[in-house]
Amino acid sequence: MALYEHVFLARQDLAQAQVDALAETATKIIEDNQGKVTKTETWGLRSLAYRIAKNRKAHYVMLEIDAPGHVVAELERQTQINEDIIRYMTVKVDEAEQGPSVMMRKQERDRERRAERGDRGDRPRRDREEEAA
Repeated sequence: MALYEHVFLARQDLAQAQVDALAETATKIIEDNQGKVTKTETWGLRSLAYRIAKNRKAHYVMLEIDAPGHVVAELERQTQINEDIIRYMTVKVDEAEQGPSVMMRKQERDRERRAERGDRGDRPRRDREEEAA
C-alpha cells in the first residue's frame, strides 16, 4: 500500500466538535475500504492567504494514510460532496513523518517564544508626558 498525506480545510464557522466529526468521517471512509489512518493532526483555526467562498479563516486537519489508490479516490470523491470542506489536497509521500508534523512543531515553537517574552502587560508603561518630550 502507498502512503499519503490528506489535508482539508473546513469552514470557519464550524465548531471544533464538528471539525473532529469530519476527521472521523474521513477515517471511517478509509478504514471501510481496507485503508489505515496512521496519524491525525488538527492544526486549528488559521487565517487564509485569500478569501475562499467568503471565508477568511479555516480549520486545518491533516491525515496520514496508508492505503491503495482507489481508497484515496473514494475519499476525495466524498470530500468534494461535503459542503463544510472548502479545500483539500492529497499528496503521495515516500515515507511517513516520525513525530509531529512541521506545522505542529511551528505551533509549539511559537508558544514557547510567547512564554519567554512573557505577557505584554508586564512591560512598564510610559506616561504620555514622557512620550511627548
